[in-house]
Amino acid sequence: MKALKNIKKYEYRGLPLSSWLYRIAKSELYQAFRDQKTMRTVNIETVHLTDMVQEIEEDQNTESRDKLFKVLKNLNEKDLQIIELRYFEKRSYREIGEILELTENNAKVKSFRALEKLKKYFIDKQ
Repeated sequence: MKALKNIKKYEYRGLPLSSWLYRIAKSELYQAFRDQKTMRTVNIETVHLTDMVQEIEEDQNTESRDKLFKVLKNLNEKDLQIIELRYFEKRSYREIGEILELTENNAKVKSFRALEKLKKYFIDKQ
């Protein structure tokens, strides 16, 4: 409803309409979480876990997946969101930047740093 009410405010900036809609949805979702003070859950599919494990250069086995589930809980909200957008939703850095209101380069830097934190937690769990 919010998107429909504000469709006149949408400006094409070289990114798909879905990025604009995603940003509105994200804002509404966060507001709902603040209102309900609900814990956030992350939907992780096995297919995407394999990509993450390869990115971290670990074996694709059950132990690694279980370890990955545990270390994802150590990331803060912003880092987890960037990891979700980049690796689970397969978004480009440009889209991530638009969604999170960052520059494309800043999205790359934050993604790299979040991945480095994840690698550190992953290695420390061994």
